Amino acid sequence: MKKSMIFAEWKQLLRTRKMLVPMIAILFIPVLYAGMFLWAFWDPYANMNALPVAIVNLDEGANFEGKQLALGDELVDKLMEGNNFNIQEVSKADAEKGLKNQDYYIAIEIPENFSQHATTLLDENPEKLTIVYKPNEGFNFLSAQIGETAMDRIRAEVNEKVASTYAEQLFDSINEMGNGFGEAADGAGKLHDGASELAKGADDLKGYLETLAASTVTLKDGSDRLAKGTADAAKGAADLNKGIGALSSGVADLQNGAAQASEGAANMQGGIADYTAGVQKLRDSYAQIAQKEAEFGKAVGTIKDKSAALNGAAQKLTEGSKNVNAGINDLSEKLAPLLASLPEEQQAGLKAALGQLQQGSAELAGGMSELSAGTAALSDGAAQLSGAAGQLRDGHAQAFAGLDQLNGSSAALKEGASALAQGNGALASGLGQLAEGVAQAQKGSSDLASGLNELNAGTGTLKEGTGTLASKSKELADGSAKLTDGMKELDEGTATLQEKLAEANATASEVNPNEKTYEMAASPVDVEKEGINEVPNYGTGFAPYFLSLGLFVGALLLSIVFPLVEPAIKPTGAFGWMASKVSVLAIVGLVQALVAVGIIKGALGMETVNLPLFILTAIITSYTFIAIVQMLVSLFGDPGRFMAIIILILQLTTSAGTFPLELIPEPLQVFNTLLPMTYSVQAFKASISTGDLAHLWASNGVLIGFMAACLAITFGYFALIFKKRYSQDTVEA
Repeated sequence: MKKSMIFAEWKQLLRTRKMLVPMIAILFIPVLYAGMFLWAFWDPYANMNALPVAIVNLDEGANFEGKQLALGDELVDKLMEGNNFNIQEVSKADAEKGLKNQDYYIAIEIPENFSQHATTLLDENPEKLTIVYKPNEGFNFLSAQIGETAMDRIRAEVNEKVASTYAEQLFDSINEMGNGFGEAADGAGKLHDGASELAKGADDLKGYLETLAASTVTLKDGSDRLAKGTADAAKGAADLNKGIGALSSGVADLQNGAAQASEGAANMQGGIADYTAGVQKLRDSYAQIAQKEAEFGKAVGTIKDKSAALNGAAQKLTEGSKNVNAGINDLSEKLAPLLASLPEEQQAGLKAALGQLQQGSAELAGGMSELSAGTAALSDGAAQLSGAAGQLRDGHAQAFAGLDQLNGSSAALKEGASALAQGNGALASGLGQLAEGVAQAQKGSSDLASGLNELNAGTGTLKEGTGTLASKSKELADGSAKLTDGMKELDEGTATLQEKLAEANATASEVNPNEKTYEMAASPVDVEKEGINEVPNYGTGFAPYFLSLGLFVGALLLSIVFPLVEPAIKPTGAFGWMASKVSVLAIVGLVQALVAVGIIKGALGMETVNLPLFILTAIITSYTFIAIVQMLVSLFGDPGRFMAIIILILQLTTSAGTFPLELIPEPLQVFNTLLPMTYSVQAFKASISTGDLAHLWASNGVLIGFMAACLAITFGYFALIFKKRYSQDTVEA
């Protein structure tokens, strides 16, 4: 009876102590390899409070809006309460020494200006809060990476604290601004009332100035006529003076020769007739001058009255503009603390508007002062003009009286001339009196010509002045119309300002912040994690990778302890020969997988979404790796083991068991789909975490394909070796 090769293989294994003990040890290689790794890295963050970290607090604190800030102390207290690290507060020298001596993995330094920089947010050049982070990366790189994650959390907490502080100050400023808006609205109401009164005064001023402009036009026309009349009077007085001079010369000739008395008397009679006619004309001209002077005096009186009323209105308007300017300045001072709390863009806009309002009101007050001074000067000039007109009227009255006397004397002169013509005797007796009278008349006519020349010059000046007055009063009337329009716009603008300030006060009063409001303003965004296929810890996440690695290492070590080709007895056939080896490898692979699953599931407590499929995947993975190693070692011997190690190294880097596939170099990504550990890792992930059965069966199908292909190649090799070594012996037997 032929012995079974399977029985012989097991008998040799169980009786050979040197083989049995290593085989039993190999059963635990996968669980030792994978289990120790998973145990060590199961949940490293659970022991973070044992990681020594030094913290150096140099913060000196700061004062912000009357509130003392000590962000450095608050940060240290929060870190110690958080229990994230083994926080040890030390001096700067001790922290640097501890880093060099590897007493600390990380040192955190809070500078002395930490709190001070928190108060510079609203400054022109705000300073950021800086925390100096000093990891000892050479001591342990991963601790530095963990520290960076913790620093991100610390930065977020400090940002939230600083933002909450500023939010509280901001909402307080909004409430104060609301109160200020209310006061500003009251002030704007008073400003509106003043602007209304100012608009009414501007309307009155406009009416006065229009009346003044019309009166100055009338005054100009009268002054033109007066100038023309005085020019004519001056010319007539010059002619009179010249005629009296000729009369005086004639009297002298009369005195020189009595012989010529009769002829001279006749000539004198004709001259006296002409003279009396000229005197009559001069008297009529003076009568016209008197009439024009009366009209001129009346116009000057009107100018005097209107200019006095205009001066009073201008003074009231000046006082109103000063009150407007004072009100605007007071409003600007009250809004100054409110503007300081606003954003820079709004500050610039409101400041520019207030500046323009202040400038305009100041210019208005200055213009009204100049207008008041001008109207006062106009009133004084009108008064002086009225006085000069009265004096001129009195002088003309005296001259007119003299002309009346002269005209009356002309009748007597005619009678004398007649008498002279009748007889030289009467001429000789009255010749002396005539010479004396002619001398006085010449002197009076000279004075009259001089006075009329001065009057002519004065009327020219009056004509020029009234022309200028008429022109400027017209411009003043046009300007008053613009002033009236501006006052109306100011009135409407102050009403709008009052309305908008009242609305701003109502809006600001609706803000009622509390601690939750400050927290919301400091940290408005909260992140809620809604993950799928949750992985509770590092161990669960790395289990597919380390379990695959342990099973492959177990298969590799199995090839060293157990002879994969040499038969226990002489083979009777290739199939039986291979079956004897596969029977042992199958039991060992099964036990390896079950032991690894049992320890990881029972001892480490790893959770799985589908335990049966997890166990099945472990068995398929174990068989696949054993089949691959069996094929390589059977075909190539020790070089086959080296090839298996190369495959293991490639699988460690390309299976995407740790980092995502996209993060490894592109040349290595090619091997991902070509090696079996990629599919074992995916199948384990599906059975442990995702529960994706389609993905699990697809990956396990690929593993079974690898296993079947390797077993077929191995069987072919056994058939070839059997044919070469034992087929002849079997035929002979």
